[in-house]
Amino acid sequence: MKKRVLVVSSANIDFVQNIERVPYSGETIVDYNATYNYVPGGKGANSAIAFARFGADCVFVCKVGADSNGARLKSLYKAEGIDTRFMIEDRENPTGLASILVEKGGKNRIMVFPGANANMKAEDLEDPFTCYPDAVYLQLEIADEAVIEACRLAAERDIPVFVDAAPARFDFPLASLGKVEIFSPNESECRVFTGIAPTNEDSALRAAIRLRKMVDAKYIVIKMGDKGAFMFDGKEYFVYPSENVIPVDTTAAGDVFTAVMTYSYMQNGNIHSAIRMANVAAAISVTRAGASTSIPTLAEVLEYRDAKKKAEAEAEAAGDTENGEADSEAETL
Repeated sequence: MKKRVLVVSSANIDFVQNIERVPYSGETIVDYNATYNYVPGGKGANSAIAFARFGADCVFVCKVGADSNGARLKSLYKAEGIDTRFMIEDRENPTGLASILVEKGGKNRIMVFPGANANMKAEDLEDPFTCYPDAVYLQLEIADEAVIEACRLAAERDIPVFVDAAPARFDFPLASLGKVEIFSPNESECRVFTGIAPTNEDSALRAAIRLRKMVDAKYIVIKMGDKGAFMFDGKEYFVYPSENVIPVDTTAAGDVFTAVMTYSYMQNGNIHSAIRMANVAAAISVTRAGASTSIPTLAEVLEYRDAKKKAEAEAEAAGDTENGEADSEAETL
């Protein structure tokens, strides 16, 4: 039976600019090889699409403007199989916009104009909870009151809460989230919340310990980019290496990671296999351009995982054969 996840988060149109490098202050660059495009995005939308592509029954609560961008987004979500009945049209604010600069090598810089996302209210959330979700999934790209109210309603109904802690703000009232199953920031978000940059195991552990004092979370999972992921459960910590891929665009990789980790964990309760699955999904996403366009399906992740296992087994067998031949030669000599 499909697990139902209620995503309460943001929806944007992304203005993606693929460039050689960002200009310095006061500098103008004319890049004849640069490209740009308008594509669906927003942290919540990226996550909702990831949930849908992994087979979840995904219900998406977001606020969009009464404009062509909002209509386009709703149509896209329906095509992905996402339940959009609780999407809200805001006649006072435009659909959110994210300006994304993607440099050569895949690194990005993002500026978000929240628009309707910032106008989500606590009272907007009563109806969506009538869908009886198995989990509530949140990010911090909408109004604080909506995030806090979603956590309160979930706690009232004993529904587990998963938080992708992005974007970070040092003054966000983390204690008001209540009980959280998984709290997952990336490196820069960790630094904003704790003042500690998790650049290695030692600093990641110190950041995770501090976060656990700030948030009542069962698991702290820190996304560390090409260094993989770090998990702390209050007693032990674990490091999960990233997959070895050549990045094209890292946009949405964190959204994909946290959504896939959440849904995998919902399926079997195993945090370790969930993080490993999320690492593979994020790795595939960074080899593709764009946000929603980069999100893999469950079948693609399983295919990647199986191919990797097969390659590792063949390499191991080849190594054993070579060792055996070397031993035989040594005996002959």
